[in-house]
Amino acid sequence: MKRRYAALALGTAAALVLAGCSATTGNEGGNTGGSAEGQNITLWLMGGDTPDALRDYLKTEYKDATGGTLTIEEQGWGDALAKLTTSLPDAANTPDVVEIGNTWSPTFTNVGAFSDVSDLVPELGGDKLIQSFVEVGKVDGANYALPYYFGSRYNFYRKDIWAAAGKTVPTTLAEFDETVKALRTDSQSGFYIGGSDWRNAISWIFANGGELAEKDGDKWVSTLSSENTQKGITQFAELFAGASLAPATEFDSTPWVNINNNEATGAPEAATIIAPGWAHWSIGDLAADPKDATKMVATWNDDVFGTFVLPGVDGGAAPVFAGGSNIAISAASKNQEGSRELLKIVFSPEYQTLLGENGLGPANLDYASALGDDQFAAALIESAASSKLTPAAPGWAAVEGAALLEEFFGKVSAGGDIKALSAEYDEKITALLN
Repeated sequence: MKRRYAALALGTAAALVLAGCSATTGNEGGNTGGSAEGQNITLWLMGGDTPDALRDYLKTEYKDATGGTLTIEEQGWGDALAKLTTSLPDAANTPDVVEIGNTWSPTFTNVGAFSDVSDLVPELGGDKLIQSFVEVGKVDGANYALPYYFGSRYNFYRKDIWAAAGKTVPTTLAEFDETVKALRTDSQSGFYIGGSDWRNAISWIFANGGELAEKDGDKWVSTLSSENTQKGITQFAELFAGASLAPATEFDSTPWVNINNNEATGAPEAATIIAPGWAHWSIGDLAADPKDATKMVATWNDDVFGTFVLPGVDGGAAPVFAGGSNIAISAASKNQEGSRELLKIVFSPEYQTLLGENGLGPANLDYASALGDDQFAAALIESAASSKLTPAAPGWAAVEGAALLEEFFGKVSAGGDIKALSAEYDEKITALLN
């Protein structure tokens, strides 16, 4: 289950196409009064996060409930924005239901791309749903996109390396930074993180009380130059320079590869990483796959590997970026009732439990216990409880699509002037936010 986020430009032309959604809605206020019986619908899922067993469950349950067929089409995160902007407004080609990155929700909801499902919310979980995801799917108090699953980030570390250096799990962010700097060698990162990896870097901003953007009156403005945000950026830049051997340009990496023993050298390239919770399936002692000798598989070893949440400035858990997705019905869909029936299946106790059992945080927090009670579940729940989303600005998807934050953090990590770069990118980001 590996998330790949978009790194393409959501340019003016795409934004105009998306804006066309507002002319095709026709489903404000919810239930259309039709019937789901026999409706064949299409669900777009992003990437491979949803396992095959869950996809099969949805297809079977939808068939049983409506007599219709559910077709699931997987879309790559890399070109998802472009496909959504062109397909959603087109009634002949729109998917009926879509998974969408949580940070993109404000952009699509604000242009009328999705149907109003406010009347369904109490039946689908109400205030038991993870509220930060609910909020980014709202416009003027109405619900258009609801949480699909949540994920969170925490640290994986080499117990053997830490113990040999006499290091213990830190309790504050400053202690963490100093510890992983001390663990760096000429061939090993104390903390492996790409210099352009903004989704993890912003944890240092949030931990210091900073924000990426704030609303000023009725307009959103970028706040990289604000005092607390500057503290976080500076702290991250110092951490990167002192602890990581990753390139300043790296933004979408697979750090679990670095914490495992390198096949060529027999030694790890990182003492510590931060990654989404599902990464634990890729971390461990490496051995040939018994089913395919050309592949290596990792088996978790409690004696070698451990986990802990990124600590906050004054202790507790730092507010890491909340990963995950929302789910919504296309306003242009001709199969509104079938789509609503699918949402009922997605938010059913059975499916919410399946999400948890497969390592995905259930949208309904009443089923969080399905994640289990091992160290991975505990770290996921603790880190998610303090997690934070990107700003709910209408143009946030355009900011991500233009890769402005990758550029900004890459230049900062390469030794650029933080104050000057912050002013430059505040101007660029603000231009896209509203």
